[in-house]
Amino acid sequence: MSFKFDGKKTGIFAAGVLFGTAGIKLLSSKDAKKFYTSCAAAALRARECVMNTVTKLQENCEDIYADALQINEEREAAQMEYADTSETVKSNKEGAEE
Repeated sequence: MSFKFDGKKTGIFAAGVLFGTAGIKLLSSKDAKKFYTSCAAAALRARECVMNTVTKLQENCEDIYADALQINEEREAAQMEYADTSETVKSNKEGAEE
């Protein structure tokens, strides 16, 4: 069993380890932590803004729904009144013809 030493693959591995170690050091620095904190604060502010907008939209939708129900009730009442009036006119005509 022979073992071949591949310098290219070993170099790539070593570079990966080096960059990984440097990346961990960089990501755990004080400046990076300040940046993460600022990003988290901005995300929380954005969430607050979105939730306010959603609440307003929900309230408007509830108002629209209530108005639509009222319009339909008024329309049904008008149709019932029209139907009653039509039956009265029809029965009056039949009574007049006799």
